[in-house]
Amino acid sequence: METLSIRLKIGTREYPMSVTMEDEAKIRHAGKLINDKLKKYREEYGLDDSQDLLAMVAFDCMVESLESNEVNAEDSAKIQESLTQINTLLSDSL
Repeated sequence: METLSIRLKIGTREYPMSVTMEDEAKIRHAGKLINDKLKKYREEYGLDDSQDLLAMVAFDCMVESLESNEVNAEDSAKIQESLTQINTLLSDSL
């Protein structure tokens, strides 16, 4: 796999990274989302301290991740239940 050297700016710092061509867009998008959240918290709460802003963004991302995992677990349970019902119907019809 071919890698690219990119520089990703998060907040006020730039981070050099080596990424695959397939992951470049995803990584740049993630950086943009982080910067958008930093800007939102800076404007909404009037914070200027980079560490406080990054901590709030990290907390926000973790909450979103936990919520997403809960939704995925609920969806998986529903899918499993549907598959069990389909399997029962198929077994009964044979």
